[in-house]
Amino acid sequence: MKESQSDSHSDSLLDKEPQPPVAKKVAHEMTIHGDTRVDHYYWMRDDSRTDPEILSHLEAENAYKEAMLADTKSLQEKLYNEMVSRLEKDKSTVPYRQGDYFYYVRFEEDSEYPIYARKKGSMEAEEEILLNVNELAKGHDYFNVADTEISTNQQILAYSDDTIGRRIYTLRFKDLSTGKLLDDTLENTNGGVVWANDNQHLFYIRKDPQTLLGYQVFRHKLGTNQSEDVLVYEETDQTFYTGLGKSLDGSLIKIAHYSTETKGERLLDANKPTEGDFQLFYPLEEGHEYSTVKSGDHYYVLTNKDAKNFRLMKVHQDKHEDMSAWQEVIPHREDTQITGVVAFKDFIALTERSNGLTSIRVMNIKDGSFKSVNFEDPAYAARFSTNKNFDSNTLRYAYSSMTTPDSIYDFDMVTGESTLLKQDKVLGDFDPSNYKSERLFIEARDGAKVPVSLVYRKDMFKKDGTNPLYQYGYGSYGATMDANFRSNWLSLVDRGFVVAIAHIRGSQMLGRQWYEDGKMFNKINTFTDFIDVTDGLVNQQYAAKDKVFIAGGSAGGLLMGAVINMAPEKYRGVAAHVPFVDVVTTMLDESIPLTTNEYDEWGNPNNKDSYEYMLSYSPYDNVKAQDYPNMLVTTGLHDSQVQYFEPMKWVAKLREFKTDDNKLLFHTNMEAGHGGASGRFKRLEQTAMEYAFFLDLLGRND
Repeated sequence: MKESQSDSHSDSLLDKEPQPPVAKKVAHEMTIHGDTRVDHYYWMRDDSRTDPEILSHLEAENAYKEAMLADTKSLQEKLYNEMVSRLEKDKSTVPYRQGDYFYYVRFEEDSEYPIYARKKGSMEAEEEILLNVNELAKGHDYFNVADTEISTNQQILAYSDDTIGRRIYTLRFKDLSTGKLLDDTLENTNGGVVWANDNQHLFYIRKDPQTLLGYQVFRHKLGTNQSEDVLVYEETDQTFYTGLGKSLDGSLIKIAHYSTETKGERLLDANKPTEGDFQLFYPLEEGHEYSTVKSGDHYYVLTNKDAKNFRLMKVHQDKHEDMSAWQEVIPHREDTQITGVVAFKDFIALTERSNGLTSIRVMNIKDGSFKSVNFEDPAYAARFSTNKNFDSNTLRYAYSSMTTPDSIYDFDMVTGESTLLKQDKVLGDFDPSNYKSERLFIEARDGAKVPVSLVYRKDMFKKDGTNPLYQYGYGSYGATMDANFRSNWLSLVDRGFVVAIAHIRGSQMLGRQWYEDGKMFNKINTFTDFIDVTDGLVNQQYAAKDKVFIAGGSAGGLLMGAVINMAPEKYRGVAAHVPFVDVVTTMLDESIPLTTNEYDEWGNPNNKDSYEYMLSYSPYDNVKAQDYPNMLVTTGLHDSQVQYFEPMKWVAKLREFKTDDNKLLFHTNMEAGHGGASGRFKRLEQTAMEYAFFLDLLGRND
């Protein structure tokens, strides 16, 4: 039948306006504790990631996003080129010495991936390329090398690669004398490898193919098939993660056991990899977290036994199982948390955090005297860098601030002097004197003082409540987002933005209690802290109340989802990357990666009290009919940490319920996982998209 003119005109108007995909609804009931939830988008889960209907819907969302951002294409390109132009294209790391060689990583001018190389004897010697990842990555949309480890005799390189993004790695081995790969290929690993001292045996962790938990430790002998590998440890408690490492002095191979609240180690003589079993240093106890470093005949034990912020103990190697023999070296302090320890032959180096700021101290083992590294910025990040030489008198550390690019220093542990080895170059017209960083404490609704690190451009900032704000947060797992330098943020700061990091509860910025106050039944503090920081920055006129943009990823995506349910009117735009938003359903499904390990973080919803508390904030479960901010949600189809269907369902439900005309865009990288694109330039495309999305909301195309 011929259509009328009016119908034709109406359709043509609709054709001009991109329409978002509308997902079908299929009721799926889930009942526990007498409570029934109905999830109409549960059908979007496909563990194989091959369902044509699901892939088609994701492609439709991508197409809609492209159409809605079509007017920003030139701005995206400008931002991308801007960010790339700041990068040192032929960047290289500071070499470190291991045995007879100096090892380093470098990039070539236009390459996406690193080149691993070494020189024998001195940096003036001829370069030997160990691994050119650019060559390995050819023909792959995604390619990531997780780890590279040299055998004790420096003759064999072990490396692990992932070509999908699921963080399931294949271990390969290269004979450095011939340049050829060995026949040994170890599949389904977590990417790490530890060499025994005989250069013939090595240890690695295999993953459960369903949950992706690394739970089995195997010993492999070069020249044999993987089927012949010996299982030396299997973790049967699914609330524990398993790690592998080696002591700096090279004497011990370690299996680390860690859940949210319990940590410990098993040890094996690295010189006798086939003799005996890994033995617990000290029995695992719920709530006790310990780790060890070794110097001479003594272990130094970082423990939270009777010490919430940890203390350092010392014990002779023959008495470590008797805690009464542990001697206190550094006592517990209410105002200072010990966060890291490295043991050298003559020194013990520590990172400590007090009032939210990191310090580095070094203790002389012989006389117990201390020397400290001093830092001057109001907010900064400092950490240990690569330290491979047990006999060294030099500690290598990294430092940056929101105005200071990443810098590598050597600290002379004898004299107490620091020497700058290298500072990252920021190409173009970057001048740190043009910028100012501040550190504030903003009072939360319950009286807690929340640290905030921020940066702005001096000549563009006026403390009059007119500046746009980009507020970033995370706030989970005790992970602390320090005030690092991020050259990408210059693209916002140079356009008048104030960039702020909210160090909310759930991190350990103010010590262990700051973490305890932001997890389990205190989790809502994380979200209210973030909202209160927004209010504080607006009230103190650092930002305009109608120009607040927020961003977070993974558990930071949970943060984004929670705060826009609680206070959507406060935010102009939101970027939620690989967001963990379907908290209750995910934590009830033990087949999903990471679920069982995180009961001590979120709670176990099989328990009624945890179920009800988690349900009170779970972003997906709390979507309701209200106005929401403009939103850009991103994910990776092969994400192993937060499955793609969480944000997919969330976006579909938001489309169903939201009562506004604001933008809701969903981008799926069909070739990547949790970390996004693998190339150093390629990954900037998504950052450019996010910034263009925000700038467009301000009506700016500059």
